[in-house]
Amino acid sequence: MSKVILVTGGARSGKSNFAEKLCKDQNNNTAYIATSIPFDDEMKERVKKHKESRPQNWKTYEIYKDIYTIINDISKEHKTAILDCVTLLVNNLMFTYEIDIDNSTQDEINGLEKYIKEQVEKLLIEIKKTNLYFVIVTNELGLGGVSINKLTRIYTDIIGRINQQIATHSDEVYFVVSGIPMKIKG
Repeated sequence: MSKVILVTGGARSGKSNFAEKLCKDQNNNTAYIATSIPFDDEMKERVKKHKESRPQNWKTYEIYKDIYTIINDISKEHKTAILDCVTLLVNNLMFTYEIDIDNSTQDEINGLEKYIKEQVEKLLIEIKKTNLYFVIVTNELGLGGVSINKLTRIYTDIIGRINQQIATHSDEVYFVVSGIPMKIKG
């Protein structure tokens, strides 16, 4: 039976380090699902630092769309998996979806969110079919004020609802602040 752990918190709060520690404490056979697209030098440097921080024997899967299609294969090779992170996953899905967000209708935005929720739901269903210890990392974006920028508001709203969706299906949820994890579910 799988175990799903959600790790959330602000930017640079120590979420990834804590999530990696959870996996290291389980065993040394972890699949690392990286959802970023290193499109500029800053992102490439961040990816490099993340790679250097984890054990060399962890296998990396770089994917952000249809992740559910690889979960069964991952479960055959690994006992633990980490997905880092949902925030970039949603970002990438938003920008590869055929929509002009700034000039979109509410129905188009609802369609975008439905698509992203379906991607996440399929992922959660596939995880539950395995025996994986599965850690999911996300950012908590809803702690600040409401943005005046439409794209940022839509993104924050979608992330908030996706985080709720994942937390509902998680066995444990941790909120990380200044490198200190606080267990808030499980």
